Amino acid sequence: MHELGIVYHIIRDVENVARANGVRRVSSVTLLLGEVSGVVPDLLLDAWRWAADKKPITLGAELIVEPVEAVTHCAACGRDYATVEHGKTCPHCGSGETYLLQGQEVMIKQIETPDEEPADAAPDGPSDVLDAVDAAHPLHIV
Repeated sequence: MHELGIVYHIIRDVENVARANGVRRVSSVTLLLGEVSGVVPDLLLDAWRWAADKKPITLGAELIVEPVEAVTHCAACGRDYATVEHGKTCPHCGSGETYLLQGQEVMIKQIETPDEEPADAAPDGPSDVLDAVDAAHPLHIV
């Protein structure tokens, strides 16, 4: 079950962001999950509950999974189409010159905290810890 490994990566990233921002508790984490990512949402949620409740910062935190539709682009005709429904062959022109635009994501979109005063806030200035998990630093599982 690679979902547990993914959950460990998510928790590590949440801990890093929380530490950098002086946060002691997280109430929810929203995850973008691509339709063809290979991750089973129910298994991911089960793994989250098991692992998150073992860490004080994520104890009781909810994992919200937002599905991302898989979309493929056809280089031959320039049109986009639903990947799962049609596969690698363009339904518009029959070409196999296609590539996936979206749908493999496993990326933290948002981290929410309960209403509380921040712990010792991180000092101003550069840090080697990420200030946020964003599109520049996504968690990609292939």
